Amino acid sequence: MSNRNFFRTLATLAIGTAAVIGASMAKAAPAYDGNWSVLIITEKGDCDRGYRYPVKISNGKVGYAGEASFSVKGEVSDKGAITVVVSRGDKSARGAGTLSGASGSGAWKTGSGECSGQWTAERRS
Repeated sequence: MSNRNFFRTLATLAIGTAAVIGASMAKAAPAYDGNWSVLIITEKGDCDRGYRYPVKISNGKVGYAGEASFSVKGEVSDKGAITVVVSRGDKSARGAGTLSGASGSGAWKTGSGECSGQWTAERRS
């Protein structure tokens, strides 16, 4: 997989990628459980301009709702704060933002800082 494709995949899944390091997440947030559609927009870097991908939240844990060969780990607090880390090998992307009701938004960036941007999400179920 080329770097561009890898960063594209990371950007796609990084529901906001400037994760708050060391911040403790509150208990699991089942209020946000379900399927979400996430739109990723690249504002900086040589990653594709935009992507839309499915994400699933279960018991406050974030994961990818498709098939992929990478790791997606994240959490949603009971107040809707969300952090996600997407990784494959030594490459990663981090994201952070907020969910509220049936929508959400935030920012993301690759671990190397090569690409970054914004994301929005809407609940599908």
